Amino acid sequence: MAATEILLLGDLILDVPEPDHWLSGIAPLTRAAEVVIGHLEVPYTTSEEEMPGDVPAPGADPAHLDALARAGFTAVSMAGNHMMDCGVSGLTETIAGLDRNHIAHAGAGMSLAEARAPALIETGGRTIALLSYNCVGPELCWAAEDKPGCAYVKVLAVDGGPSRPQAELREIDPASLAEMAADIAGARAKADLVVVALHKGITHRPAELAAYERPLAEAAIRAGADVVAGHHAHIARGIEFIDGKPVFHGLGNGVVVTHALAPAQDHPARADWAERRQRLFGFAPLPDYPLAPFHPEARNGLIGRLLWHEDGRLETGFIPIWFEPPGRPIVAGERSGEIAAYVDAIGRQAGLPGLSLAADVAGRFDLTQDFS
Repeated sequence: MAATEILLLGDLILDVPEPDHWLSGIAPLTRAAEVVIGHLEVPYTTSEEEMPGDVPAPGADPAHLDALARAGFTAVSMAGNHMMDCGVSGLTETIAGLDRNHIAHAGAGMSLAEARAPALIETGGRTIALLSYNCVGPELCWAAEDKPGCAYVKVLAVDGGPSRPQAELREIDPASLAEMAADIAGARAKADLVVVALHKGITHRPAELAAYERPLAEAAIRAGADVVAGHHAHIARGIEFIDGKPVFHGLGNGVVVTHALAPAQDHPARADWAERRQRLFGFAPLPDYPLAPFHPEARNGLIGRLLWHEDGRLETGFIPIWFEPPGRPIVAGERSGEIAAYVDAIGRQAGLPGLSLAADVAGRFDLTQDFS
C-alpha cells in the first residue's frame, strides 16, 4: 500500500465572494492528498449576532464551506478565539454546514464533552483522530458541561486576569493540561494516528514563541500525540521534532480573505482593532493586500505535509506557499527555496533546533532536525 499523504493547513477564512477562486492556487494539492486538515477560524453562518469577549469577526457565508469540500478538505479544527463570535446559532449553523459537506470536525460543540471529542477520520483501512484546543481565550467562548463553545487548554495570564488573546499568557493550568492528556490517551485507544491542533501563540510577530508553547506541545506528544499542528498567529512559525514527532508551531494562514481587518470600514470595533494592532505589533500591512492585511512576512507560508507509511512511519515535510496580492495562496514555485530558508530561520530565532532541508523536484521539502 502506498503511503497516505496528509496535508495540514492553518487558518481558513473565506469571507469574500468566489471562494473557489481563492482556493484555486492550492486546490490541486489538496485534492490530490488523501487527508487534508485545516483550521476553521470563523463561523460560517448567516447570524449577525455579536458575542462579547474579543473583537468580533463576521460570519462567513455558510455556502463557502461547499468550496472547502470541493477543494478536498477532509477535516477542520474549530477551537479558536473567534468560533463563538456569532453566538450559539453561528456555531450550530457552522456544524450543520460541515456535516452537510461530510467534513469532519473537532474542537467545538454543544457541550464541553462534545467539543473535546475527537473527530475520527477513516483512510485506507486506518483511523486518524483529530483533537482541537483553544489556548488563547477569550474564556467566554469556552464550552462547559451544559454550555456550547470550544474545547480549551487554559493558559494563565501574567496579570492574573482571564485568558484572552491580547494578554501575556505564560503558565499552563495543570488541571487543564491533565484533561488534554486524558483526551489524547482516549483518542490513542481509538486511532492509529493522533493529530492535536492547538490554537496558540502570539499574533503578528515574526520568530517569537510564547513561553508556554513548547511545553504544551511537548505535553501533547508525551501524552500520545503523533503530530501537533499550531495556528492563530497569522504568520508562520518554526518546526521542531519532540521524541521524533513533528510539531508545526504555526502554520500561518491557510486561506484568509476578508474585509473585516480593513482600517476603513463601518464597524467601529473592527476598524479600531485594525489600527491598534499595527501599533501593538509594530507593522503596517502592505497596501496591495487589502483582503489579507497582515505582517508583510506573512506572505511566506507553508502547508505541512506528512507521508504516513503502512508500517506507521511518518515522513515529515512542508510545501512552501506564497500569498499573492490581494491575498490568494499559490504554490511558491521559484520562491520555494527562499521560503524554506525563512521557515528554518524563524525557528532558529525562536530557539528551536535548526532543520535540515531537502527539496524534491516538486518543490516540497522533507525535514529532519539538525542538532548541530
